[in-house]
Amino acid sequence: TGFMGPGPALVPTYSPAELAAMGMALGGWEYERYSADRDWMPRLVLIAKNTYVWLDQLSKKYRREITRLDQIPDEELAELARRGFTGLWLIGLWQRSPASQRIKQLTGNPDALPSAYSLYDYRIGADLGGEAASRNLAERAMRRGIRMASDMVPNHMGIDSPWVIEHPGWFLQAEHSPYPSYSFNGPDLSGDSRVTLQIEDHYYDRTDAAVVFRRIDRATGEVRFIYHGNDGTSMPWNDTAQLNYLLPEVREAVIQTILHVARQFPIVRFDAAMTLAKRHVQRLWFPEPGSGGAIPSRAEHSMSREAFNAAMPQEFWREVVDRAAVEAPDTLLLAEAFWLMEGYFVRTLGMHRVYNSAFMNMLRDEENAKYRSLIKNTLEFDPQILKRYVSFMNNPDERTAVDQFGKGDKYFGICTLLSTLPGLPMFGHGQIEGYAEKYGMEFRCARWDEQPDTYLIERHEREIAPLLHRRYLFADVEHFQLYDFFTADGGVNEEVYAYSNRFGGERALVIYHNKFADTRGWIRMSAARVVRHPDGSQSLVQTALADGLGLRSGGDWFTIFRDGLTGLEYLRRNEDLHAQGIYLELNAYQRYIFTDFREVPDAGGIYARLAAALNGRGVPSVHEALDQLLLQPIQQPFQDLLHEGFLRWLAGMPHTAAERNDMLDQCERKLTALYGASREYAHGGADVTMIVRELRDQLGALLQVPAAETSTQPLPPAPEMQAATPADLASTEPAAGSPAILLQLPHETPARAVALIWTFVHALGQVAGADGSQQRSRSWIDEWQLGRAITEALQALGLDEAGAAQQLALIRLLTTHQSWYAGSRTPTSLAETLLADPDVQQYLRINRYRDILWFNKESFDHLLDWLLLVAALGHGAGAPLQAYAAVIHSLRRAEAQSGYQVDQLLAALSEE
Repeated sequence: TGFMGPGPALVPTYSPAELAAMGMALGGWEYERYSADRDWMPRLVLIAKNTYVWLDQLSKKYRREITRLDQIPDEELAELARRGFTGLWLIGLWQRSPASQRIKQLTGNPDALPSAYSLYDYRIGADLGGEAASRNLAERAMRRGIRMASDMVPNHMGIDSPWVIEHPGWFLQAEHSPYPSYSFNGPDLSGDSRVTLQIEDHYYDRTDAAVVFRRIDRATGEVRFIYHGNDGTSMPWNDTAQLNYLLPEVREAVIQTILHVARQFPIVRFDAAMTLAKRHVQRLWFPEPGSGGAIPSRAEHSMSREAFNAAMPQEFWREVVDRAAVEAPDTLLLAEAFWLMEGYFVRTLGMHRVYNSAFMNMLRDEENAKYRSLIKNTLEFDPQILKRYVSFMNNPDERTAVDQFGKGDKYFGICTLLSTLPGLPMFGHGQIEGYAEKYGMEFRCARWDEQPDTYLIERHEREIAPLLHRRYLFADVEHFQLYDFFTADGGVNEEVYAYSNRFGGERALVIYHNKFADTRGWIRMSAARVVRHPDGSQSLVQTALADGLGLRSGGDWFTIFRDGLTGLEYLRRNEDLHAQGIYLELNAYQRYIFTDFREVPDAGGIYARLAAALNGRGVPSVHEALDQLLLQPIQQPFQDLLHEGFLRWLAGMPHTAAERNDMLDQCERKLTALYGASREYAHGGADVTMIVRELRDQLGALLQVPAAETSTQPLPPAPEMQAATPADLASTEPAAGSPAILLQLPHETPARAVALIWTFVHALGQVAGADGSQQRSRSWIDEWQLGRAITEALQALGLDEAGAAQQLALIRLLTTHQSWYAGSRTPTSLAETLLADPDVQQYLRINRYRDILWFNKESFDHLLDWLLLVAALGHGAGAPLQAYAAVIHSLRRAEAQSGYQVDQLLAALSEE
C-alpha cells in the first residue's frame, strides 16, 4: 500500500500478519466485499454520523458502553435500513492528530478531541477498535444493504503527522517567518523527538491567527515555517499543515492514500475538494503577479499562469477519477465543493458526486425561481449532471436541518424533494431525531441534553422512509421531467416544484409548494430539456405531462394513481391528461406524491361514470368506489331499509296490529326493491314475490316477539372471565317448549335491530336459486359491501365501532348457520361446526391465554338465544322446536361445566 518513491512509504504499510488479521490480503475483502453491480451507486441514500458523538448517544440509548465500531448494535443498523438508508458516513474514523487535541485543550477546551480533519495517519483510530472493528461494522452493515463511507482529507495533514516529520518538503513553507510580529515560544506540540513543532503564540490568547507554524529539526537546527491549511475564507486551520500540490510526489502520495482509503470504503468523501482545483490552488497559494493573493504573505510567491501550468499540468481530480476507475472501480467518489464549482467538478473533472449547497440555501430562503432556474439550465445543458449532485438540508459545517427548516410542513416538503429529486440524498446526524445542536469536529459527546422527537421520527418513518425505499424510481434522469405550474392568469408560479420520473413500468409525480401562501393551477407542459440525436445534433424539447408519465393516448383509457401521503386514489381520463394536464389546489407548503399509476380500459363506460361521480376527488380505493357505483342499485334500497328512523320505528315496542300491518307493508315494498335489484345483479331467476312473502311472514312473527326483562347484549371481554367457575353461571333451564322464554328479544333498540337486519339479508342468496343460498347470502354481505352499511346503521342506533363490528359478526354467522336445525343435529356436531367458523370465533371472542383457548360467557349465552330465535323464525313454533331447544340446553349444560374453555366445552358435550 506504500508509494514507491523516495523515502519511506507515504501511507501505512502492514505486515502480512496484520493484513490477514484485517481481512485485507490481496484478493481478499477489499476486492470481494461488494459485487460488481453498481446499481447501488445512483440509488445511494447517505446519512452522516459524527462518530464519537454517535457512540456516546448509542451508549445512552442502549444503556451499555459502546465505544468501538464493532459494538454498534445490529438493531441500530437495522433501524437505519428500515428508514431507507443505504450508506453510512462515519465522520472522524481516522487516527487524529494529538497536537490538535493539545491545541484545543490549551486554548480553553479541556474535553476536546482532536479535530476529525487534522489527521495523524490513515489508520482507523485505535480507540474505535482499529481496522478489525471497522471491518466488522462494514460486514454487518452490508448484510442490511448499507455501505460504509469515509472521509479523505487531501488538502492538508495534522501538523504532527509522519508526513510533516519525515517529508517536510512536501508542504508549503518559507525559510523565514512571513511577519516580524509572529512569535513561536509556546509549548512543543511534537510527539516525535526529532522535531519541535510550535504554533504562533497569539493563537493561545486568540489575539491573532498566523498563517504558519514553526518546525525545527533538532538534529540539524533547520527551521521551516510551514503554512497551515487555509481556504482563504476565514482563519487558517491552526492544527493542520498545507500540502504543496505543485510537487508531483505529493500528488502521487495523496492518490495512493486515496486508493488505500477506497480499498476499505466503497464511498469516499473528499473534504474541501474545491481547494485543489487548479484555479484555486493558484489563487490561494501561487497568485498571478499583481493579483494580491487570497492568503496573507502568498503574494511574494506569485507565479505566472504559464509557470503554474507547467508545474501542475493537469487537474489533480481528473487524475484521481481516472486512476480510481482502474484501481478502485467499485468506489463512489464524492467531493465537497463550493464556490460555484459544482458543475465543473462533474462535467470537466468527472467526479462521481459533488455537493449541491444551492439545494439547502435556496430552498431554505425560498428562492424558488432561482433553484428552478438552476434545474432548468441543467436540463438544457446536460440532464445527467442532476443525478451527480449531493443534496442535503444540512452538513457538518452548517446549522442543523431543524434549525434551518423547522419541524413542520416546510421541513417535510423540502425533505420530500431531497428524497425524490435525482442525485444523492444526504441526511445529517440527528436530522431524523430532530436534534438542534451542531456538533463540532472535536466533540466527544453532545453538549445539549436533547431527546429524540418521537413525532418527527414517526412522520419520517411514515412519510419519508417509503420514498427512500423506492429511491430507484427517483434517482435517475432518463425520464425526469420538470413542469411549470400555470395559474389562472396564464403565468407560471415559480414557488411550485412539479416533476415526474419513471422506472420500468412505475411512475411518480411529485408536487410541492414552497411558500406560505395558497395557489391553484394546472400542470401541463415540462420545461425544455436537451435531446441529443444520432447524427450528433441536439435540440430542446418540451414534453406534455401525460407523455412524461408514459401514458397511452387514443382509445378510451383511464389512469388510476395514489397519493402516498393521504393514501387516496384518483381517477383521470387519459384524454384529459393529454389535453389539459392535472389541476391542483395547493395550500402553504402542501405536497402531493403521486405513485402507483395504472391504466385501465373503460369497458362499457363504467370508469367514465365513476369519474363523473367522483368529480376529481380522491377515494380510499378506486376499485371499491367502482364496486359501490355498480352496487348502487342494491345499496340504495338496502340503505332505505337501514334508515335510522325506520329501524327505530320497527324496533320499538309494543305495536298495535294496525301498526304492524303498516310496518310490514313498508318492509315488503323496500324488500321487493332490494331483492329485485339483487336478482338482476346476480342474473338470477327466482320468484322475488314468493321470497319477499316469506320474509314478510318472518318479520310479522319477529315484530310480535316480546322483549326480555334484562339485556342480552354481549358484554365487553373481562379478565375475570378466565377465572370464572361453573357456579357463576345461571343454570336454571326453562321448561321445554315454553314459547314465552324460547322467543324473547333484547329490549334495547340496537339488539332488536340486529334481528331485523338479519331477516332482511339472510335470504339474499335465494335470488340465484335455492342450492347453497345461505352460503351465497353470507358471501354477498361482503361482496356487495353491505357490512359497511350495517355497521353504520348500528352505530347510528347507539353502538360504538367495536360493538357494531361484533353485531355484524353475529349477522354473518346467523346467516351462515340459519339452517343449523335442519337434519340430524347433535349438540357436539353443532358446537364443532360453529367453533370452526371465523365469524363465530370473533363473536365468542375466542382467545388463547397460557396455551388454553377461552370463550366469552355472555357472548356464548347470547349466541344460544339467537340460534333458538333463528330456528323459531325458520321453522315455526310447535313440537319440533322443543327438539331444537333440547340441543341448545345441552350446550348450556356443557358450558356450565367448561369453565369457559373450548376444549372442556367439547369434552363435556362428548360425555352426554
